[in-house]
Amino acid sequence: MVDITETLDCSGEVCPYPDVKSKRKVKKMKSGEVLKILVDYPLSAERIPETMESLGHEVISSEKTGASAWEILIKIK
Repeated sequence: MVDITETLDCSGEVCPYPDVKSKRKVKKMKSGEVLKILVDYPLSAERIPETMESLGHEVISSEKTGASAWEILIKIK
């Protein structure tokens, strides 16, 4: 079980907003913290993990939690 430090709910928002908001959020977090990002837009579910890895963070998981809902866990590096 992973301890979630913060949750960013981007449900109902389309690109680029979830991507931009998640980038801003991780900049404010400390190394070792875990961010849970909730999205319901398929492109965001693909792009956010790619973006986080390119920024050097660890994608713990990215899983579909509903018909059009995803939960992405990011460990801040």
